[in-house]
Amino acid sequence: MHVITRKRLSDFWRQHADAEAELRAWLRIIQAKRYAEHLEVREDFPKADFVGPRTVVFNIRRNDYRLVVDIRYDMGRVFIRHIVTHAKYDRLIKKGLL
Repeated sequence: MHVITRKRLSDFWRQHADAEAELRAWLRIIQAKRYAEHLEVREDFPKADFVGPRTVVFNIRRNDYRLVVDIRYDMGRVFIRHIVTHAKYDRLIKKGLL
């Protein structure tokens, strides 16, 4: 899959160094695949939450952080929407921004 806005990941791990290794591992797995549907994503990331037809939430660092992406299976692209702390994720949900 082609990851769009990878810079958001690197910007985040510069501020949260404890997330870097796991985000890099996530990136390596995603880039090596070409998912056709959410069930294939679930094989690699069993704890991923699917919150819409294309929106997927990944837990990072045992749920300390949340990575929110849109996956366009038909285009082979993953768009990074948010990488935030769990608390900020909850605020985004409450405001209806996800």
